[in-house]
This record gives sequence, structure tokens and C-alpha cells, in this order.
Amino acid sequence: MTELPLFDDTDVDRVLCVVAHPDDMEYGGSAAVAKWTDEGKKVSYLLLTRGEAGIRDMSPEQVAPLRAAEQRRACTIVGVDDLEILDFPDGLVEPSHELRRAIARKIREFRPDTVMVTNFELKARWGLNHVDHRNAGIATADAIRDADNPWIFTELNDEGLEAWKAARLMINGAEPTHAVALTAEHVDRGVRSLEAHQIYLQALSDHPAPKDMIPSITTSGGELAGVDYALPVGVIDM
Repeated sequence: MTELPLFDDTDVDRVLCVVAHPDDMEYGGSAAVAKWTDEGKKVSYLLLTRGEAGIRDMSPEQVAPLRAAEQRRACTIVGVDDLEILDFPDGLVEPSHELRRAIARKIREFRPDTVMVTNFELKARWGLNHVDHRNAGIATADAIRDADNPWIFTELNDEGLEAWKAARLMINGAEPTHAVALTAEHVDRGVRSLEAHQIYLQALSDHPAPKDMIPSITTSGGELAGVDYALPVGVIDM
């Protein structure tokens, strides 16, 4: 039975994806990004941390550059060339004024109509959600409003970054309201973008294979939307 309406993205031109870590966009979200870049939409990634605390047996100094390199490869696979990685501490992200300002700055610079994040509820489909995911989502939701208010972070005005209103917040992995229709080729690129995080995934002994995980997400989404493949997303008008 069809339960989710397909998301009409005809008026989507610019998408800013804000996540906590390298690899966060690759759990289904990058398959939708592949669709959008194919259609000529501009997509930018903003990572709040370098993911330096993500591999137990390697030092942060070793991990940060290799995860950045893996993220760049993942971006190339889905057609993204605008990647910015900030230096907030991995594992210790807080929805602070400093973080909100950094996200608001990027929103005013890139001027997206859509901002995409990952699930920031306490519970995710795999269990309890990571604190960085939760705080990144909260900070981003607040920063969307901050970016539209000329009296918040007035120093951005002084830098020539005028207030900008993003029309919608899209949440991957949350309770869905819509589904983004995909093709098998988009799903394949989503799989390969997650596989690009090779060293990181090798350190996670119980991680499902990307070739199983991403098609499962998108096939289930397709069943809910009456198509072959789709990414279920929550969409909130701002």
C-alpha cells in the first residue's frame, strides 16, 4: 500500500547538507544527492567535525585526514564538489552559539532553499542516536532561523552576508512525511559513496555491507511510495 507521497523537488535548486561526521550523508542521503546533481541542482556538504575520534585503534591525528579523503571520494561519486569540513570536536558537539553561527554563515554564503540533516531524535533506526547527530540537528534547525534574522549574529551582516531564508528542512532517517523517488543508478552511487569510507568501515566489524544496507533502505522507501526505490524523509516547511 502506498503510504508516503513523493516529494516534489521541481522547485529545489540548492541543497545544503549539514552533518556531524564524514560518512553521515552516506546512509541513504547521498543517493538522493546523486539524483539532484544529475538534475543540475547545486549541492553543498558542511561537516561539523573531522570525525577524528571515530576509529578506536588509530589516533585522531591519523584519522582526521584519512576520513576527509574518504569523504571527498564519496562526494565525487555523487557529483558534489563543494565540501567544507569544520573543526568542532568529534564526540563533543554541542548546539552552542558558536556552532549555530558557523552553520548560519554557511547558509548565508550558499543560500540554499533546502537544508538536509540526519535524524536528531534520541532514537534512530539502529538504536540510540549519537550525541553529535542529535546536537548537529538541533543546531542546524536553529541556525536556519538565525540565518534569516538580521539581528542574530550581526557580525555576519558586517561581513556582507545578508539574511537568507531556507524554505525547508529535510531530515533523513527520521519519521518520514515524504519519499524522494530514485533510480537503481542513484541507489548504486549511494552504495559506492558509502563504500568510499573504506578504512572507517573496516574498523566497524559489525557494520552491514553497503550493498545490502542502502538498497534495503531505498527499497523499503519505494514500497511506501509506490515506486521501485525512494528515500524516506521528513520534510518541515520553514
